[in-house]
Amino acid sequence: MMVSLSKALIQVRRREIGPLIGTLEGLFSLVGPYVVLLVVWEGVRWILRPDPRFLPDVADVVRAIGRILENGILIDYLSRSLMRIGLAALFTVPVAILVGIGIGLSGAIARFLLPLIRFFNSIPAIAWLPLFIIWLGFNDRTIILDASYGLFFPVAFNTIVGVQTVPRVFRDAILTMGGSWGHLIRDVILPGALPAILTGVRTGFAYAWRGLIAAEMIVATNGLGYLIFQAQTMVLADRIIAGMILIGLTWSILDYFILQPLEEATVMRWGLMQR
Repeated sequence: MMVSLSKALIQVRRREIGPLIGTLEGLFSLVGPYVVLLVVWEGVRWILRPDPRFLPDVADVVRAIGRILENGILIDYLSRSLMRIGLAALFTVPVAILVGIGIGLSGAIARFLLPLIRFFNSIPAIAWLPLFIIWLGFNDRTIILDASYGLFFPVAFNTIVGVQTVPRVFRDAILTMGGSWGHLIRDVILPGALPAILTGVRTGFAYAWRGLIAAEMIVATNGLGYLIFQAQTMVLADRIIAGMILIGLTWSILDYFILQPLEEATVMRWGLMQR
C-alpha cells in the first residue's frame, strides 16, 4: 500500500515538474550557445592579452551598445534596414514564386533553365553591387536591388524543385476530372510544393539580409551596415562588434518570431504538419 502511494506521489511530482524542466531545457538551448561563446571570447582574451582597440572585452561591447542606444541612432538605422528588406521582399517573393511555378510546371523548361538558375544562385549578391552602382548610383534602389537579387534565386529555385516533386499522376487526375489550371495550381501544385517554397523563402531572406548589410556598408549613409562601416573608419572595434551583434540579433528575432511561425502555420494550414 505504501509502495503504491509512493509511486503515485512520484508520478504526480513528475507531472508537476515536467513543464518546468521542459521550460528550463528550452531556455538553455536558446541561451546556452551564447553563454559558451562569451566564455570562449573572454578565454581567448585572457590567453592572448590583445590590445583592446583590436579585440575588446564583453564589457566594452556592452558599453558600446549602450552608447548606440543613448545616441538614438539605433532605431533610425534599424528602421531603415528593415524598410529596405521589407520592400525587397514585397516585390521579389511573389515574383520568384510565380516564376518558379511557371518553370516547374514544364519538365523540359525546368531542365533547360535550372543550370542557369543554379549559376546565378551561386553568385553572391555583393558581387553584383559594383554593377548595380553603375546602373543606379548610390541610393536606396541599389541596396534594395542587391537584397532582391539575394532573395530571388533561392525562392525561385526551391519553388521549381517543389513543383517538380509533386507526382505527375496528381496533376493528370485533376485535369482529367475537368479541373482548370487554376484549380491544379491552387489545390495540388501549391500545397505539394509549399514546404520547399517556404524553405526557399527562409534561405532567401538570410541571403538578402547579408546582401543588404554589405550594400549598406558601401552605398548607404544609414542602416546597420553603415553603422559598422562608420565605426571602422574611426577604428572602434567595440562598436563594430556591437553592430555585428545587433545585426545577428535582428535577423534571429525576424526569423524566430516571423518567418518560422509563418512557415509552421502555413504548412499546418495545408495539413502537412500536425501539432
